[in-house]
This record gives sequence, C-alpha cells and structure tokens, in this order.
Amino acid sequence: MSKGSFNKLISSEKPVLIDFYATWCGPCKMLSPIIKEIKEDFGDKIRVIKIDVDKNATLSKKLEIMSMPTLMIFKEGKNVWRTVGIQTKTAIALKIKESLAAS
Repeated sequence: MSKGSFNKLISSEKPVLIDFYATWCGPCKMLSPIIKEIKEDFGDKIRVIKIDVDKNATLSKKLEIMSMPTLMIFKEGKNVWRTVGIQTKTAIALKIKESLAAS
C-alpha cells in the first residue's frame, strides 16, 4: 500500500480500525474472528481494514509496527488509539464508541 493511498484511507470522518497482522502470527489468528464480529456489529459506522505487515513493510516501518497484532484507530487522519496484542471485543468496541462520540 502506498503512503498516498494509506493517507487517503485514514482521512475519513468515519473511524478506521486497522488490524496490522502477519499470516504466521498465532495471536493475529486468534484476534481475526473478534475483528470480524466488530465489523459486523458496527456496520457502516466504521471501516475495518486488515494490513499484512509482511506485504506492507515500508508502511509498517513508518508506523513503527514492531509486534503483531497491532490495532490502530484513525479518525480524520489522526491516530486516536493504538494497542498491541490480543484485545477483547468489549475493549475494542469501547474505543470505537469513544471515537464515534468524538464526532
């Protein structure tokens, strides 16, 4: 993913949840169904994007993604939340709700 397309992606007024993962990452595989449920629960209120760190090494380096999974929420181009490791559906949903309320 180019820097320009990434910047366009995160510039949305809608919160953008990005799951930085690797295909070989066990915790990433455990988190995947939770991310899918989040996407279903929030529908078109948010965008959910999965980015493979191995296929997007330049972007991952720029964003200092050192561990997977890394979750980030962007709103209007700004990073409003970042966490590393497995998170509960409740914790992720709370952060999304906070970013929606900040509209």
